[in-house]
Amino acid sequence: MRRRILLFASALAGFSILLTALLIYFAVYWDYSELMKRDIVLESEYIRAALELSGTRYLDSLAPAARRAAGPFSRITLIAADGRVLFETSAGAESMENHLSRREVEDAVRTGAGEETRFSETVGKRTYYYAVRLGDGSVLRLAKTTDSIFISLIRLIIITVIIAVFIFGLAAIISSIVTAMLVAPINRLNLDTPESNISYEELTPLLSRMKKQNDMIEAQLLEQRKKHLEFAAITDNMREGLIVLDGEAQVISCNKSARTLFGIQPRGIENQNALVIRRDEAFRLLVEKAASGASSETTIASGERHLRVFANPVLDGETVLGAVLVILDVTEQEDRERLRREFSANVSHELKTPLMAISGYAEIMAEGLVKPEDTRHFARNIYDEARRLITMVGDIITLSHLDEKTESLLMEKTDLLPLVKNILERVSGAASERGLSVTFDGEAAAVSGVPGILEEMIYNLLDNAVKYNREGGAIRVSLKKNNSPALAEGRIVFSVSDTGPGIPPAEQERIFERFYRIDKSRGKSAGGTGLGLSIVKHAAALHNAKVEVQSDGKSGSCFTVRFL
Repeated sequence: MRRRILLFASALAGFSILLTALLIYFAVYWDYSELMKRDIVLESEYIRAALELSGTRYLDSLAPAARRAAGPFSRITLIAADGRVLFETSAGAESMENHLSRREVEDAVRTGAGEETRFSETVGKRTYYYAVRLGDGSVLRLAKTTDSIFISLIRLIIITVIIAVFIFGLAAIISSIVTAMLVAPINRLNLDTPESNISYEELTPLLSRMKKQNDMIEAQLLEQRKKHLEFAAITDNMREGLIVLDGEAQVISCNKSARTLFGIQPRGIENQNALVIRRDEAFRLLVEKAASGASSETTIASGERHLRVFANPVLDGETVLGAVLVILDVTEQEDRERLRREFSANVSHELKTPLMAISGYAEIMAEGLVKPEDTRHFARNIYDEARRLITMVGDIITLSHLDEKTESLLMEKTDLLPLVKNILERVSGAASERGLSVTFDGEAAAVSGVPGILEEMIYNLLDNAVKYNREGGAIRVSLKKNNSPALAEGRIVFSVSDTGPGIPPAEQERIFERFYRIDKSRGKSAGGTGLGLSIVKHAAALHNAKVEVQSDGKSGSCFTVRFL
């Protein structure tokens, strides 16, 4: 800006000097020309008067001086009435052509006076002619060249150039100073608060518009920031992962869930290619399809997780602007599906055994192959297998309810002490048959739960302690409140200990699986279905409790349920 102002001011000064000089030259030239014409007219009057008095002798006496002088004397020509040159100061009169056809001479003969400016072949210069008619009909003509005017102007031009250079330099310096003074307040403008600036009044409309523009931009930025924060808050609190890509598959946004699911660093993947997230074939094909405008989905294994990734392109007509990837953690669903398949296979296998036994006994009896004295024995076997089948179906139904967590499982405040005492009475007969001693140490302890499920959980633990204990062994049951400020050990603790053969450490994680038995022959002979501990685990999870088992694998085991 300063350079433009300086150049403009300098150019304006130069143009002003040039224009002024031209106007002055024109004025001087015009004034000098007019002055010269008046001088010639006056001079012609003097010479005409002298000629009227003295005749041509005056010209003869004047000729030597006129030829030698270059100053105020003009070129003098006396022309006869017929156009012959009678006298000429710059050349011989006898050698000159007839002048009657000259414009100024014609005018003088006709009107008494005439003038004309033209190039003179006699002197070889541009010349101003003035002619007057004398009393005897002859014509007196005076001429003066304009070279003197041009010479004067040339000298004036040289002086003008010197003055112009000086003025131009001075104008440049002054322009630079003035420009700096003009620009300084503009450079000091505070564009954040335009209206607070004290500057030129001419800038007030601009500063007002800037203030409005700043307010509008600030409002837009605030709105944009608000929307960004809302978008970030929504996406970061989504359970699903969300990744937004641009048209070149560069990451625009990646929410917290996506970073967690894919194990991505908290920052640093924005504006990078999506393949920095994963480079496996399935993910790469998913991104490429979305970038080409096609929707697709796939399941990807990420560590122990199973992730379902949906990729949808963002289209504007037929142009792909980007893509959106939605990631769902389907690990639980996959595990449930796996467990369901395993459960179905196990159920089929476990149900098949008692059904085949019932069918076999019934077929033998139907064919009359059973002796009358053995009929009671076969009927008892059929009854035992049917009871086992009914128990297994009941356990399966219980597990199904626990898996689905149906609305019928209503929670209510339940005191565990009466439940434990009631179940101890139910198993006391079986414990006495095996010679087991049962001790109970408990106190009132209420939890929020489903009474039927709690009863089923406690019964399975006590029933297992009876079934899988050694003959003449012992069972210790405990129900205690934890009054410690630290509730990491559980607010209420229920435990069942036995003196059975124990559980090997390698098997302790698997005993809660459905239909899993450490010793399958011993489990079936004891009448177990292999679902009891699985029911215990699911029932504990339903009541926000934890189940633990402690055993050295050689003698005895202790099952503990901690209600948090």
